[in-house]
Amino acid sequence: MAGTVIITGANGSLGLGFVHALLTSHPDYTLIATVRNPSSEQDPHTAQLRKLLSSHPKSQTHLETLDLGRLADVRAFTTRAAHQITTNQLPPISAIVCNAFTWSLHGQKTTADNYEATFQVSHLSHMVLVLRLLGSMDTAGNGRIVLLGSEAHDPRSKARAAFPDDGDMEHLVHPPPDGVGEAYDRGFQRYGTAKLANVAFMHDLNARLLRDTRLSPITVTAMDPGGLVASRAHSEQNSSMRWAFGVINVLMPLVRHLTTAVRTTADAGQDLVALSVGLEFKGKRGYFIAQRQAASAEISRHPEIQKELWDACWKWAGLVGEETVLGNDIVGR
Repeated sequence: MAGTVIITGANGSLGLGFVHALLTSHPDYTLIATVRNPSSEQDPHTAQLRKLLSSHPKSQTHLETLDLGRLADVRAFTTRAAHQITTNQLPPISAIVCNAFTWSLHGQKTTADNYEATFQVSHLSHMVLVLRLLGSMDTAGNGRIVLLGSEAHDPRSKARAAFPDDGDMEHLVHPPPDGVGEAYDRGFQRYGTAKLANVAFMHDLNARLLRDTRLSPITVTAMDPGGLVASRAHSEQNSSMRWAFGVINVLMPLVRHLTTAVRTTADAGQDLVALSVGLEFKGKRGYFIAQRQAASAEISRHPEIQKELWDACWKWAGLVGEETVLGNDIVGR
């Protein structure tokens, strides 16, 4: 029996591409599509998602509210989902797709938990989501966790992703103020750093899962979907980048056959579905650019940095051992 697939940010550009591809090619899965704002009247993207879900009446689909800017919401959602699986209202989880993100290219934004929004939404809340749902995953059928990476996670990219030079991880959630004229560049760096955290977490969690015979069938991947030229997130980009993506979007019927550096949301959605439930990726771990396995940035593979990040996120999220089935393989390990 096909299991449950959970995706965050289901009404985003890539989220919609994923939902369409999953329901078209794998209609037997139960889909939980989460969004921050479930109102079709208030959010036209949610209205688009609802229309897409309704066009597949034979599939089991659920649209649920999940605000990753509130750790209490993440805990409430995972408690509810775990209960539904325990009581057989939902099948075990086949895949958790950590798709949602935000960025702040025009000045810092703070969540309800008083953390920098890019890092919490893109990484910290997803870590809590995953750790709390590990015990609800389908270990017999090889459950999968898929995180979203990006070319921007590599410190050599123009985003200049980096963990704090002074080793003070606190700057990830409470960064110093942006200087005059720095908001755009610093915002893009925070985005890249959040993606770097996702990739480092992918490597770290794989190692921890492999040390536990109960959980070792669960695999973790991180996927760079390529530059999504039609993504609505580009509305925050500067005018030159919006113009460039607009030109490329016009040429995409040709460009999509030449490179994976830029992608349509439909093609990237198919890639994400393949990594999440495709038979060809069963048992696969690691970093992928679209469907091609690749090496992630060197810094993401450093165990010492992974441990520092893990311990810091554990503290910021207020996690306790009882919240995850990893048991003793948590802080300090």
